[in-house]
Amino acid sequence: MNTVISKKFLAVVISSLLVGFTTNHDAFAQSSDGTGSVTNVSKQEEKEHQDEHEHEKGHEEDIGDHDEHGHEGGNKEGEEEHEEGITIDPKKMSLAKIKVESVKPEYQFSSVYAPGEIKANGYKSYVVSPRTESVIISRHAALGEYVEIGQKLVTLFSEAMAQAQADYLIASTEWQRVKKLGNKTVSESRLLQAETTYNASYGKLIALGLTEKAINGISNKDIKAFGQYALTAHREGVVLQDDFIQGQRVDAGDSVMLLADEKQLWVEAKVSPNKKLNLSIDSPAVLKLEGQSYNAKVIQEAHTIDPVTRTRIIRLGVQNADDNLHSGMFVKVYFQFATKQKVMAVPEEALIRSADGDWTVFVEDHPGEFKAVEVELGRALGDFREIIGLDSGTRIVTKGAFFVASEIAKGGFDPHNH
Repeated sequence: MNTVISKKFLAVVISSLLVGFTTNHDAFAQSSDGTGSVTNVSKQEEKEHQDEHEHEKGHEEDIGDHDEHGHEGGNKEGEEEHEEGITIDPKKMSLAKIKVESVKPEYQFSSVYAPGEIKANGYKSYVVSPRTESVIISRHAALGEYVEIGQKLVTLFSEAMAQAQADYLIASTEWQRVKKLGNKTVSESRLLQAETTYNASYGKLIALGLTEKAINGISNKDIKAFGQYALTAHREGVVLQDDFIQGQRVDAGDSVMLLADEKQLWVEAKVSPNKKLNLSIDSPAVLKLEGQSYNAKVIQEAHTIDPVTRTRIIRLGVQNADDNLHSGMFVKVYFQFATKQKVMAVPEEALIRSADGDWTVFVEDHPGEFKAVEVELGRALGDFREIIGLDSGTRIVTKGAFFVASEIAKGGFDPHNH
């Protein structure tokens, strides 16, 4: 019986345990369903939040792209304005030596080049030379020195001069003596002979190159110095040649010195004989030497050919007020030929190539404000170039255009400094 009771009790316990397990399982299942629902909701909310975030991010990117495109468009427009012009303050313009001038139609000159050489003006030069065989004792002027009229240049000695001075002293003394005696004591023929001898001796000294002052100074006191005489400057100028040495013997007519007035010089231009140039007296030309320009005029055109260079020689005259030109210098000669009518032309340095390769000039609309304007090029006219595309009176940069172009190319500049 106890066994039966025990079995019944065990069955009840087992049943209770089974019922409890089932109940707990259902509760766990219900709990699991609730948790799963919350989890699913959280994931859905997270997905919706992520979608919303991506939508906002995409919207921001769209805005950023829009701003970027707008910004790029703004920069591009700014660059176009920047390429068009720039404003430069007066101080910077002064430092850069920018020159602005109005362009108007004017007669321009085309040029033809020829090599040239500076020569002494033969019409204003003087060759210093002895008129009798002599020996050079001393010099009184050096090469390149400027001398005045009457200035002593060189002292020489000559036997012929010594004899002539002695003859003059005798003739002068006799003439003075006979004059004092007069017609009452001396015959007319004696007076005439004494006077003639005196005049002849005086003339001989003049012929040998003595000045009146030097002749009048001849006396018995200077007997030891007889034979010595000085050559003086007969015109003012510069000593261009002095090819002699002290003690040297020179013949009559030998060149001792060359004096030249360098205020006006000659230029000999050498032109090809096949080149036809319609040149006349006073035709203009420009000489160029080491960056300097000088105006010249044709004064003579030779119709013969130089036997050495086989070229035609054209002589020009040039003023040398600043004394920069000297005989023997080589220069570039540009003969000028005027246009038949007035044309618009600008200096070559005023022309600048744009980014697309077109030629431009910088126009000043307002003081200090410049913009590039395209122009068409015409004929080359010396240092100028004919242009087409500008109105008369337009103010452009004629000097310093490269500086203006470089300022524009730097970037970051606004045409109106805004």
